[in-house]
Amino acid sequence: MKMETEKASSKKRKPPFLQRFFRWAAAAAAAFSLCIGVAGAAAWKLSPDSLTVTGESGTQLQSQWYQVISQPLGMERQASATGNPREAQISLLGVVPVKSIPLEYSQEAPQVLVCGTPFGMKMEAEGVVVVGTADITGNGKSINPAKEAGLEIGDVIYRAGGKEVSENNELAQIFETSRGSPVTIEAERSGQEFTAVLTPVFSEIDGLYKGGLWVRDSTAGIGTLTFYDPDTGTFGGLGHGVCDVDTQELMPLGSGEILPVSISGIVKGQRGAAGELQGYFSSDMAMGEMSANTDTGVYGFLFQSPEDAQLLPIAMKQEVRAGEAQILTTIDGGAPQYYDVEIEAVNYDESQKTKNLCLRVTDPELLKKTGGIVQGLSGSPIVQEGKLVGAVTHVLVNNPEKGYGIFAETMWECAQEEEISAKAS
Repeated sequence: MKMETEKASSKKRKPPFLQRFFRWAAAAAAAFSLCIGVAGAAAWKLSPDSLTVTGESGTQLQSQWYQVISQPLGMERQASATGNPREAQISLLGVVPVKSIPLEYSQEAPQVLVCGTPFGMKMEAEGVVVVGTADITGNGKSINPAKEAGLEIGDVIYRAGGKEVSENNELAQIFETSRGSPVTIEAERSGQEFTAVLTPVFSEIDGLYKGGLWVRDSTAGIGTLTFYDPDTGTFGGLGHGVCDVDTQELMPLGSGEILPVSISGIVKGQRGAAGELQGYFSSDMAMGEMSANTDTGVYGFLFQSPEDAQLLPIAMKQEVRAGEAQILTTIDGGAPQYYDVEIEAVNYDESQKTKNLCLRVTDPELLKKTGGIVQGLSGSPIVQEGKLVGAVTHVLVNNPEKGYGIFAETMWECAQEEEISAKAS
């Protein structure tokens, strides 16, 4: 009887090797699914959200892991004739669908004059930017009217007491004439408009009514001009926005002008300390107007076309390749010169537009004179295979030989938006 029971129970148990096989298979399937999920999420983030296709660009991306799958070539030609956008699919390893993106077709790539010349910027802010708050001593005690009103560093004040404000002294005058009565402040924070009520306090030290605010109404600096569009008169430069030195927020542009600059010296970059080009405004006569200060650069209109600038096509982002390239820039009082660099990596992350290109300076002369990328080179055109592919934007402080760049296509699209906006206004 005992032997029969053991025999019956042995028939019900699965062999140990089958149990191990099924467990292994389940674990492998789970791990594979997790890997595909992680890789798919990365491909979603790092792949472009749209592509513009020209007669030469194609759709092949600089990636071994994901690619664009579009419709047959005949349909691409038909779409390019009409200029209508059409969707394509980003796929992981050419198999796993990740996302759909629109394709826009253009017969030819836009052409621009490639500059590489230094320029100066004088910007008047739209409103005034709060860069600090302070206690005011009055009636025997210290009060911070700005903090009590809820104002913070980085806020942009447009109106106070019903009056538009564009200069520091205008705001100070409004506080003084209030004689301590509440003043309604109209401002913006992180793109959201709001109102606050500030009650100025009589300062025993200055004998004036004050709001306890430190504000900035203008800024100036130098950068490098990237390109000029001879068809529209628009320019793009810098490759990143002009930010307030205290708040690190984008300066709201009220008005601005472009001035000629002469380079007077170089502070060589070292590990842990970024170098810089030193220069001065060589004339008070403006050479152009600024119309936009954006995350991708500064844009506007030049009064005259740059002299001796070369006309080059703009590369679409999918044309840019890791490998040898050159930057066109000016590091002394002479004309712009080409210097060798290496594009070490290309990514298409839309949330990191100013860091889509990873660069390394390889030119011995540039390394000797500047140590690599320095402040003031921002906006220097990056040229590869006879096309404008990008502009220098950042330097790695711990390694000045390396830095980042932005796609030229991104800057050109922003310049076109500003040109259209200017015509509409």
